[in-house]
Amino acid sequence: MDNKENKQIILTGDRPTGRLHLGHYVGSLKRRVELQNSRKFDEINILIADDQALTDNADNPGKIRDNIINVVLDYLSVGLDPEKTTICVQSQLPALHALTFYYMNLVSTARLSRNPTVKAEIAMRGFADEGLPAGFFAYPVSQAADITAFDATVVPVGEDQLPMIEQTREIVEKFNRTYGETLVLPQAMIPENETQRRLPGVDGKAKMSKSLGNCIYLSDDAKTIKKQVNGKMFTDPTHLRIEDPGHTEGNVVFTYLDAFATDEDFSLFLPEYANLEELKAHYRRGGLGDGTCKKFLISVLDKNLSPIREERAKWAADIDSVYDIIKAGTEKAREKTNATLARVQKAMRIDYFKDRSIIGEWKDLLK
Repeated sequence: MDNKENKQIILTGDRPTGRLHLGHYVGSLKRRVELQNSRKFDEINILIADDQALTDNADNPGKIRDNIINVVLDYLSVGLDPEKTTICVQSQLPALHALTFYYMNLVSTARLSRNPTVKAEIAMRGFADEGLPAGFFAYPVSQAADITAFDATVVPVGEDQLPMIEQTREIVEKFNRTYGETLVLPQAMIPENETQRRLPGVDGKAKMSKSLGNCIYLSDDAKTIKKQVNGKMFTDPTHLRIEDPGHTEGNVVFTYLDAFATDEDFSLFLPEYANLEELKAHYRRGGLGDGTCKKFLISVLDKNLSPIREERAKWAADIDSVYDIIKAGTEKAREKTNATLARVQKAMRIDYFKDRSIIGEWKDLLK
């Protein structure tokens, strides 16, 4: 179904399992702020996916409860504006639970088991050995409920999440074939360039993870940033002496510089170079030490994170207002998702008590 009013609607979100880090910032948060301020979209909705977080944290719900505030503080600190963007909590939107149940009848377990994203997540969490929670196995269906409940036309995702959007599109198409044109078919929005793609951990591992200790969080202070860069960030293992030629490709320091360094940063912190290309050229031909590159990176990261830390501290000092923002956003989202649920139940002909028309059907049936 096309969006009746031709609205452009975004849905995105995060699982509240911890503070957000530079990987989140590069991969999604910075882009969300750009999209919010572009004025190209009629609605931007950000879902704090606490239900989905519980699928692999059911024995520790306190972890999820505690981190809702951390995630929202990180949102506000990077520039997400509750006047322009709706921030809401998944578990407080009962329509999502009903939609998930209805959609589960439209997808087979065989199809879910072939989802590459689900397979990768199962392997990463060791569920193949410990036993797979049914809720985690079916979370692509929950995600489809989230997307369709908001009538989202656009879902910003990384390339690794494209199978999830494809799963949603399959569910939408099957629902519309079965019950009539009811749901909006979403499109994925993937990062436009390499700097918006997933940032590796400081240790070079593909994914930042709290359990791996390889994150730099948005709320980290200058001392912590320095410790993470100097203590854990790998460079080029063949660059043993300053005079040796070095490789910038696959070198985590330069991966981070690609994502964050600007020409202005060089004028501020390393004026002997005009830009990153000059720094890379020197490193490749030899004569540039890793310590110089790391020191520059530390300055660049602290420059980026300092205003975010300051903004976060302001919001943290006014938690009452943060609570009101989440509550108001969730109430707004509840109204929106309830309307979608009503439309879905009407299409499925299970809206029994909206009016008394079913009485006539029953009477005809019993004649």
